[in-house]
Amino acid sequence: MNDPHNDEGVIAVVMERFETKRLPRLLSIEEKVAQGERLADFDIAYLEEVFTDAQKLKPLLDRHPEYQTLATRVIQLYKQITSRALANENSGS
Repeated sequence: MNDPHNDEGVIAVVMERFETKRLPRLLSIEEKVAQGERLADFDIAYLEEVFTDAQKLKPLLDRHPEYQTLATRVIQLYKQITSRALANENSGS
C-alpha cells in the first residue's frame, strides 16, 4: 500500500470493504456494547484486525488527506466501542 501509482485501485477496494463489511460489523459491535454486553473473543479479534489494517493504511491516508475526516470518524468509533467494552467488563466484575 505504499505505491502511489496503485492508490486509486487500493482506495476503491478499501472503501468497498469498509462499506459492505467493516462498517456494518463495527456498528453491530457498537450496538452490542451500548446494550451493556461484553465482547466475545471473536469480537475482540475482529477489532484487533481492524486496528492492524488501519495501521497499514496510514501511508495511503497520509497521501490522500481527503480521507482524513472519514479515518478520524472510524478511529472515534473504534475508541467508543473499546471504551464502552472496557466499562462493561469492569461493571461485570
